[in-house]
Order: sequence, then C-alpha cells, then structure tokens
Amino acid sequence: MAYANIIIDISHEKVDKTFQYKVPKELEETLSPGMQVIIPFGNGNRMTRGYVLELTDQAEFEESRMKEISAIDQEGVSVEAELIALAAWLRRQYGGTMNQALKTVLPVKQKTQQREKRTLVLKVSVREAKKWLEQFQKKRHTARLRLLEALIKEKRIPYEIVTGKLNIKTEVIRALEEMGLLTVERMLSYRNPVSGEILKEEPVRLNRQQQEAVDGILKDLGQEKSKVSLIHGVTGSGKTAVYLELIEKMTAMGKQSIVLIPEIALTYQTVVRFHQRFGERVSILNSRMSPGERYDQFLRAKNGELDVMIGPRSSLFTPFPDLGLIIIDEEHEASYKSETIPRYHARETAIARAKLAGAGVVLGSATPSVESYERAREGTYRLYEMDSRVMERPLPECEIIDLREELKQGNRSILSQRLQELMEDRLSRGQQIMLFINRRGMSGFVSCRSCGHVFRCPHCDVSLSHHNNGRLVCHYCGYEEAAVRECPVCGSKFVSGFKAGTQKVEELVKKRFPKARILRMDYDTTRKKEGYEQILSAFANQEADILIGTQMIVKGHDFPNVTLVGILAADLSLHTGDYRGGERTFQLLTQAAGRAGRGSEKGHVVIQTYSPGHYSIQLAAKQDYKEFFQQEIAYRRLMKYPPVWHMLVMLVASRDSMYGSLCADLLGKKVEQAMEKGKISGLSMLGPADAAVAKVNDIYKKVIYFKHEDYSVLVRVKDALEEFVRSHREFLDVTIQFDFNPMNGF
Repeated sequence: MAYANIIIDISHEKVDKTFQYKVPKELEETLSPGMQVIIPFGNGNRMTRGYVLELTDQAEFEESRMKEISAIDQEGVSVEAELIALAAWLRRQYGGTMNQALKTVLPVKQKTQQREKRTLVLKVSVREAKKWLEQFQKKRHTARLRLLEALIKEKRIPYEIVTGKLNIKTEVIRALEEMGLLTVERMLSYRNPVSGEILKEEPVRLNRQQQEAVDGILKDLGQEKSKVSLIHGVTGSGKTAVYLELIEKMTAMGKQSIVLIPEIALTYQTVVRFHQRFGERVSILNSRMSPGERYDQFLRAKNGELDVMIGPRSSLFTPFPDLGLIIIDEEHEASYKSETIPRYHARETAIARAKLAGAGVVLGSATPSVESYERAREGTYRLYEMDSRVMERPLPECEIIDLREELKQGNRSILSQRLQELMEDRLSRGQQIMLFINRRGMSGFVSCRSCGHVFRCPHCDVSLSHHNNGRLVCHYCGYEEAAVRECPVCGSKFVSGFKAGTQKVEELVKKRFPKARILRMDYDTTRKKEGYEQILSAFANQEADILIGTQMIVKGHDFPNVTLVGILAADLSLHTGDYRGGERTFQLLTQAAGRAGRGSEKGHVVIQTYSPGHYSIQLAAKQDYKEFFQQEIAYRRLMKYPPVWHMLVMLVASRDSMYGSLCADLLGKKVEQAMEKGKISGLSMLGPADAAVAKVNDIYKKVIYFKHEDYSVLVRVKDALEEFVRSHREFLDVTIQFDFNPMNGF
C-alpha cells in the first residue's frame, strides 16, 4: 500500500474531501487507518495534522505531484483517530463508501447557531464609575447613565436582561466597553436535553445474583483481554441496577460509559433512573432532538463534561476521550441494526469500538438473541444468569387463548371472552391493564382462521407474502403460487390475513368498557417531540386504566400497578416471511408478559393466537428461554440460517425493471462462475428474486441471498462484487447495497 488518503478537517459538515499522500518506506509497516499524521499542506507546505482514512495501491493522480507524509503524530491517539479507525472497520465489514462510514461515526458540525451566554461585568471601581455617572448626567447620555447605575448596583448583569428589561441597545453596551467601563464575558451555553430537578437516588442494595454479575464483569474489565459479558436476566430481575453499579465504578476510575437502548420510548424511565444516580453528568441522544442539541451533547462528551450517554445505536459514536464501558440493553432488538449504508449492527460495532478504546461491553436481555446466546454457550461471551425477580416477586401467570375456538363459539371480537372477564375484574379493583397489538412485520401472510394453517414456502420454510396481484410470494427464493379461497387442509372458507390496528382496538375497548380511561401509544400519538414521555408519565401516574399500543409499550417499562397484559395478535410476528419469525415472537411475547406483576400484586397474561401449538408461543407462556433456544437453534442448523451459517443479502435497485434484472443476473452469474472454478467453496446462493417490496417510488429492487458458515468468506464475496461493480460502467445506473445477517430487510 504505497498511498494514503488523508482528511484534514473533520469538524466540518463536509467530511468527504480527502487528499492523497505517498507513504514513506519507513512507515509502511506501522501506518494504519485512523492514525493521526503530520503532513505538508497547501502552497507553503505548512505542517498540519491529518487522519489516515485508508491505505491503497491506487494513485489518484501523477505520483510526481504527490507530497509525502512527514511523520506519525506521537502525541497520542485522539478520539477522532479512534472513530476514523472504526469507520474503516465499518467500511470493510459492511460495505458502502468510506464517506458513508465517516458520516456514520463522526460528530460532524451542524449548521446551527451555537448558544452563547453573555454577562456584562463592571470593570472599574465604584468610585470611578460614579465619576463617569456625573459626566453622563451633564451630557444627558441617559441610556449610558441607566446601564452604569445598574452595574454599580449589581456588578454582573446577564446580557439579555440589559437588552430586554433595561431596553439598552447594543451600541450603548459597545460604547461603555470601548471606554473600559465594562467587559462582556462570553461562555458557550450547551443545549441540555436532560433538565429539571430530580431527587438524588441512593444506590440500591444488590441481591446475590446482581452482585455476582457486577463482581465478575469488573474482574473481566481488569484483565488485558476482557470478554464481552451477556447478562441473561428474566424480566424484573434488576438488570438496570447492575448497569448503574458498573457505571459508578467506571466513573470512579475517571472513565465514561455509553448505554444503548432500543427505542426512544425507553428514554423517559431510563433517563430518570440514571439522572437520579449521576445528576447532570448524564445526557441523552435521540432522533427527536434538534441538530444543535445533538451536536452540543457530542461537544460536552468530548470536553469531559459528561460521564454517561444514553440513546439508540447512534450514541455508540459519542466521542468520549476515555471510554470504559458500553452497555447494550435489550440487546436482541432489531432496531440495533442500521437500515442505511453501512448496514452495521450495534452489537458487533460496539465490540469493535471497545477493542480500539480498551473498553468493556455488557449485553443485557431477558430474551437474548440466538446469536449472542450461542456465543455465550461457546465461551466467546461470558454468561451471567439472573433467573429470579428482585424481592423474589413471582413471574406472571400466562394462559394461551385459541382464537379458532373463539370463532367456533361465535366470538369475532378482537377481545376473547376470557380477556374481557379479566379486564372487568382488574378495572373493578383499580388496577391497570396493557393491551399489546403485535404489529411487527405485518407483511401480508395468509392463514386459515378455522384450523390455523399458514401458507409457507416449500423451499425456505418461511410464510408466503400476499401481493396485490393475488399471488403468494417467497422473498428468499422467488417461489410463488396463486392465492386460494379455501383452506387446503380443512376446506374452510375463513382464509385471509389479519388486519387490526390500535385505533380499531381503542374503539372496541371504549365501547366495551365505556367508563375506563384509555391511552393509546403508537406512531400517530407520539409524533410530537415529547409524545412518548407525556403518555408514559400519564400512565405511570395512574391517570389512565388501560394502555393500548404496539411493541413500543412492552420494552423495559416498569409500571407496578399493571396486573394484566393482553396480547391480541401473537401470530403477526410469527409468520413474517422471515427465518427470525419464531425468535421475534418469543421475544415480544416474553417482554410483553414481563410488564405484568412488577408490583406487590401478582400478574396475569393472556396470549391470543391462531397457532397455540407453536413452540415459540408455548415457551413464551412458560417464560422458558433455554428450551426455546434449543428448539430454535436446531431449526437454524437444519435450514443453515444464522448463527449456524451466515447470510449476505445483495440488493440491486434500478429505475428500469429490465436493466435491474439483467444486472442482478450478471452479478449472480459472476459468483456462480467463481464457484465453478473452485475460487469459492461451500457457498449457497438463492435468487435473484424480488425484494419484499419489489417497487418503491418507481425504483425496482432485486435481491440475492448468499449463505456460508464462514463470515469472512461472505466478506470476500462482498469485496469481489464491489470491485466488479466499480470496474464496469454497466453498473453506473444501478444501486448496489449489501447487508450481513439481515434483521430488517431491504
């Protein structure tokens, strides 16, 4: 690698301007992406600092005109260098351009006005100031007189009070400043999303399992090569108390911590607990914040004014100068996977950043992802089990309601008879209820309402998706068949998709329980900036009896007065045309069930389903993760799905349907030729096939799936295809994207 692409100014919004330099022979062995270097820059060849983005053997212009790197900067690795090295890792692992990776990890400057706090300060003695008062009186400079009188009295006055309440113009302030009578102190004022008086919370006494987790993780962190830790704790087992204790230890050592949470909806309760413990040294990030607020939090972190940053996956790139710990709560969540290029996973990226920073990683969940639990079983991760709730509270009692039987008995309501009875009872006792509509992955699967038969792909063992043209399609291999009006198993005519939204449920519940106070939490009711917090705080304050919502209501919230949880459509995530359907269903149902019985009263959960015999539903009702894992990993092993094998999805998108199909076919044949020549062995390829949504905004999408048991082989396939696309002009009018072990789909 004879050349280095270097960026000079990473604080500006346009981070795509790079300069190429020659790498001296003596630096070839030591130079790597992310390093800070000293380089000659500009016409005068002034020495400045730059950051190495990537090393290459491709010269972008004539070598004789190219300058040479002078030296590696020995002043130490800055946090920017660490983040640039992480961007280079993202680019290698997930594809895309270096510029896309940089824009993902760097806290770039936004075009927003920085807030500045200004204070006017009397600069001379009171005696001298009074002499000037006499002069201003004689010359009838009334504005100067009023300002100086105020300063003699107060000594320091905020700028906005002078220009507002005193109605003094800036020209008057400037005149007194030039005369040496006052000075204007300027201090940057950061926008702080965490504000308000919150009572300080004393650390809670940890139980045996919590203390064992804390002690074990701290011991690991003290070792040179600490392992990633996975805390598998049942709902209500007190994982957050463990996080708080670990962060306190990090803070005592002068190190900072990042806490990733999956949803903005979790921020309200999470931040309150962290703020109670650590005060103003905690901040948050989320997509509802303004660009100025977000950038200010990055500045505060970089300047050492924060100890803890809480937020979704983008918080992972907080520029802490001495990062000690990254915690990923609810680590199984699909929202930790980016849907934009590079399509990184926060878990893998956190581990990569921790290695660069010498930090530790802690994953936590009541329902760990199959990937994480498998790594824990193999010994790659350290596993800590917390199998009982704090204060020995019992897990909720769960019962499964077969909606096929409800239909036979003439009940076509969304609410089963049993659920209605339990709701009536809880309302009469002044207890709260949560109704969860499992809307995740609503992709139009078709099933029989009488016997529960689901139409599935014979080749991929995933459900077929119903398209508007009346066809049932598999989005892995392209198999399709005509939709039918009668069930091929029992002959019933009750064959259709499930359609139910939160508004419809709210209307039915209001009609059935007219005196109940109801809150609805979905996309429509949380559009406002404080929408999540307002609904959650109202329900926490018992201003409502029933909370209706989608998955955002079942993640991590702690409402002690909730004793009944109703899960209205367990099947929707089960039959999504995705191999993770069983896992997601188990996770959602277990998390939803965990909201019940977190106070002094025992909880009860009702799971309504057309597939009561499916192992993910049966085991979610029993809260038996280990048995679920055994069955799920056996299925993954049989079908060669992650984590047993790994998967790479390539998307080919074009405005011309025929042209996009030809490009996808060409890329598929390129890989087939490599397999025939023995360059790649053991690779499985499916497609090209239509994407789950084959056309969006007049852009047609094709996908190809590759599977291999070695992740690095798929990375090589990605690299080869990227190089092939770059070197052929035929691909200029198509967009190519890659996604490893997909969770959300294109």
